[in-house]
Amino acid sequence: MFQFVSELLIDFWDQVYPNLCLNCKRTLEKEEKLLCVHCRMKLPETNYHREMESELIERFAGKVRVEHVAAHYRFSKKSVIQKLIHELKYKDHPESAVLVGKWYGHQLANDCPWISEIDLLIGVPLHKKRLQKRGYNQADCIAEGLSSATKLPMRTDVMVRIRFNSSQTRKNRLQRWLNVETVFRVARPDAVIGKHVALVDDVLTTGATIEACAIELHRAGCRSVSVLTIAVTR
Repeated sequence: MFQFVSELLIDFWDQVYPNLCLNCKRTLEKEEKLLCVHCRMKLPETNYHREMESELIERFAGKVRVEHVAAHYRFSKKSVIQKLIHELKYKDHPESAVLVGKWYGHQLANDCPWISEIDLLIGVPLHKKRLQKRGYNQADCIAEGLSSATKLPMRTDVMVRIRFNSSQTRKNRLQRWLNVETVFRVARPDAVIGKHVALVDDVLTTGATIEACAIELHRAGCRSVSVLTIAVTR
């Protein structure tokens, strides 16, 4: 009960004083957005994007072929990264998702040896019911930010989620896979045939959702699939 009341007070505080750092609640300077410079400097970056083949690719080994997998930050519970993901996903702030995508996009543009291989960015799609309820797809917003910083094209009409499934939260690996099997479809195969597509999402956990999307992209004639997420769980 205390935690619930505490979260309500924090939500109220964030709405009344939107120009405070999401983490430390310090007043943001004019050039700062979402997080102050001090808190941004302490974010747990992975640096996977600097590697041609990161250890994250092992999450897809034997399941689906992916070329590259990278995530900007390491996710842990009750961390600033969890606050950041919650902000861009549930607080009706699509601009926050675009901003975080830009942060990562600038790093990719400057320090990723394989980013030039990518032909197209695609956000993992939401079902229309969830999209209507939330008002935006955070994965598309992240992809928009990535596109802005890297100058890579993005599209939101290529893949669709054709079945409304339950949340992946608190599911194990098998449950997650069964929950997303036959959920996705490539609506515009002409856009991916022979292309190297990067799937974009907020958090990489077991990889079941990305795996389901990648399988459909390969079936549609995609040449290669890579993965870009803002955070990754251990």
